[in-house]
Amino acid sequence: MASCGQGKQAPDALFVEGAAQREARSVCQGCPVRLDCLADALDSRADFGVWGGMTERERRALLRRRPDVVSWRAELVGTGPTLVALAGAV
Repeated sequence: MASCGQGKQAPDALFVEGAAQREARSVCQGCPVRLDCLADALDSRADFGVWGGMTERERRALLRRRPDVVSWRAELVGTGPTLVALAGAV
């Protein structure tokens, strides 16, 4: 189960701006489905909120750096070297 879905966080808490995003991102630390969540947000081009530990600004920057990626799920949930490189960037 996702860390954000365990009742400790109000659903709106992950859709904040500015400094509040740092606290929202902390919810994702250690979450068992963090990479799945991030992959879904990247594949669907989610515009708002913290997903998988990344803010909308961070996701947009990643999408600009890697326009060649067809499936973020394949990139992040796979075991290739891309996963290791991206894990350090999050």
